[in-house]
Amino acid sequence: MMFFLFRLGAVMCMGVTAGAYILTLFAIKYRHRVVGLILISPLCKAPSWTEWLYNKVMLNVLYYYGMCGVVKELLLKRYFSKEVRGSAQVPESDIVQACRRLLDERQSSNVLKFLEAINGRPDITEGLRKLQCRSLLFVGDNSPFHSEALHMTSKLDRRYSALVEVQSCGSMVTEEQPHAMLIPMEYFLMGYGLYRPSTVSLSPRSPLSPSCIAPELLSPESMGLKLKPIKTRIS
Repeated sequence: MMFFLFRLGAVMCMGVTAGAYILTLFAIKYRHRVVGLILISPLCKAPSWTEWLYNKVMLNVLYYYGMCGVVKELLLKRYFSKEVRGSAQVPESDIVQACRRLLDERQSSNVLKFLEAINGRPDITEGLRKLQCRSLLFVGDNSPFHSEALHMTSKLDRRYSALVEVQSCGSMVTEEQPHAMLIPMEYFLMGYGLYRPSTVSLSPRSPLSPSCIAPELLSPESMGLKLKPIKTRIS
């Protein structure tokens, strides 16, 4: 592990989907080594039968045909919302095109091993109660892992965790709407003294200070924050 190779002490971790699962598992096992988790579309349960079947289809196609168009489309659908994947009338976004090119460069055997591993993951829900670090979760409301993020948030200590739901976004919030992550991450990092605007005071017990967040960003329906769609002007 890099933690031991580079003699790192306590760290703050950030991961997406399967990466978020691995980091959460690490934080459960080595609680003294993780001071914070930033998780994007995290996983914590074993695959549902629909996800298991979805992965099995990709595994079989990969085995017989390699990284073909069908596999790429299924992977893109898992990670990106329909808006950025495009349609007959709307071209797909630059980030999806870049991801498609990266998939062309990946060896089928490596992708196959990844899917086998993620399809056999155990449920770590019970271990979430052992987490002692602050956790900030992001998920797009169009992500196939949206319900998983809600489930995970319900099991975490609400004093030390917050959920940010980003509307009109898929699993890859970091790529589709990275600007939606800025304000929540600022408030999250303030709790560690890593970001200190002079006009803001924080509760040391909470990863996000509700008193410092604009009321329109708060939603009683979610277990943390719910961001409205963010639109940018194109000149």
